[in-house]
Amino acid sequence: MNAIELPFHDRLQAAELLAERLLHLRATHPLVLAIPRGAVPMAALIAERLQGELDVVLVRKIPSAIDPELAVGAVDEHGNRELASYFHRTRTSMEWVEAQTREQLELMRRRRAAYGRPQAAHAAGRTVIVVDDGLATGSTMAAALRMLRAQQPQRLVAAVPVASHDALELIAPLADEVQCLATPMHFVSVSRHYEQFPQVEESEVIALLAR
Repeated sequence: MNAIELPFHDRLQAAELLAERLLHLRATHPLVLAIPRGAVPMAALIAERLQGELDVVLVRKIPSAIDPELAVGAVDEHGNRELASYFHRTRTSMEWVEAQTREQLELMRRRRAAYGRPQAAHAAGRTVIVVDDGLATGSTMAAALRMLRAQQPQRLVAAVPVASHDALELIAPLADEVQCLATPMHFVSVSRHYEQFPQVEESEVIALLAR
């Protein structure tokens, strides 16, 4: 297996490399679920290469009260919430967590309506690939995998270009297969591992899902 050189040029280059790692699943007509918004263009490319079906899985990180980039947990669209093991060291109150949970649930409701996806895709009995553009803490991917596991997919796969070692340790027991292209020794943030990492707009997400 060839070593992956960082940084990736952009999300699409990373998605091409991930698609190659996932080719063994093409015959299963996989359900490829993106964690919006950044992963949607990536999942669209992977779904095309694997002749699968594209959709989204709605989960949101709960940010720290001190540092909005730091996830202290995550919540899925059904309100199931998990807090990170280091939560109590982040000076974040449960009142903040409750307020953020309500805010993120409302955002997910708005997104599901805007995306024209009134219901979540059915994962039962299918090969399901969950795609994100990178994992810092892994909280959001973990929430997505737990939610999907409850639907009893035949095979549950997590696919990311880059992740911290801690994030991979968190998600490994939750998936049947994890494909990660790179785990840099000194992981600072996901964006640091891309030359180009623009924000993905809602309009792009809606267009990709409508195709």
